[in-house]
Amino acid sequence: MPKPFSSRPLPALRRALPLLLAAALAGCATPPPSAPVSPSAARPVQPAPAPRADAGAPFTDTLGMRFVRVPAGEFMMGSAESPQALAKAFPHAERRRLADLADEKPVHRVRITRDFWLGAHEVTVGQFRQFVQASGYVPESVRDGTGGYGFNPRYDPSRTERGDLFEGRDPRYSWQNPGFAQTDEHPVVNVTWNDAVAMARWLSEREGVTYRLPTEAEWEYAARAGSRTRYPAGDDPQVLLRTANTFDRETALRWPRWRAQAGAGSDGHAFTAPVGSHAPNAFGLYDMIGNVWEWCADWYGENYYARSPTDDPAGPASGKVRVRRGGSWHTWPLYARVAFRNWNTPETRYVLLGFRLLREQGPKR
Repeated sequence: MPKPFSSRPLPALRRALPLLLAAALAGCATPPPSAPVSPSAARPVQPAPAPRADAGAPFTDTLGMRFVRVPAGEFMMGSAESPQALAKAFPHAERRRLADLADEKPVHRVRITRDFWLGAHEVTVGQFRQFVQASGYVPESVRDGTGGYGFNPRYDPSRTERGDLFEGRDPRYSWQNPGFAQTDEHPVVNVTWNDAVAMARWLSEREGVTYRLPTEAEWEYAARAGSRTRYPAGDDPQVLLRTANTFDRETALRWPRWRAQAGAGSDGHAFTAPVGSHAPNAFGLYDMIGNVWEWCADWYGENYYARSPTDDPAGPASGKVRVRRGGSWHTWPLYARVAFRNWNTPETRYVLLGFRLLREQGPKR
């Protein structure tokens, strides 16, 4: 069975299947047994500190990107929820989907040992355009001539060989055209991991400080902002309708096959939303859940949690696919949980996938 973009393929097929297949075609598998929580993880964990009055105000860099200081701290990473517990919260989810979440375990203690500055918003179309125009960089979807993916209301996945949810790859689609209207304030999509890293390197040279993608641990720490619930705002999937841009009733009108998976109301956006359209989390970060999936720095490791270091884990030393986190405007509530992990090849470009940047140093004094 092919892999959905909002989930992962069967473990036995992960190296062979294309990495951009339709969300309705998940494989079924029995996950390996979870490793036990380590003794250190069993001890009470100190909550992530709230931003202090003297922690430094948010600032905007020369490209117009706003950054928020995330203080060092520790948290419990991952989820220990059983398929049975998830079935109660997500009654329309197929059992095989609930069983394919073993890589969220074991829950383990992580310490982020240094403060960092994280983009308050996902990188926007306008900011990415400034980078392209100023640097001369040619995004991968243009450079390799194959294009990206896009929304076409006349496109029928059932008539295609791979059953991709969106039309593509096609040179008509790129970061400038995902098939639906965007302004400079919307999050850029159809950007590869390589594109994101190229922008970070260019900014590092321009500003004289290090820009990069966040690690998976930094991302989850920042997204949780001291919470231990399924979503930053709580456990009930209904909180997404007022706090995130995910798969809602309005979006489901275009994909009626999955209407049962949608939120019961509308979050106000059928496609991407201008960044910052919903309230921020406790750290002052917007859209950590929903709007677009966000590339992380790490190689993906299915069993990495069982052996990752406590301090500043950076993912496996090598791999074939990179981590993406946070869900998108087309992501079902089950997959919009903070703990959910996903991945794609570094050259993947998709209509649901963007990024935000981390800056290692605050404003110059």
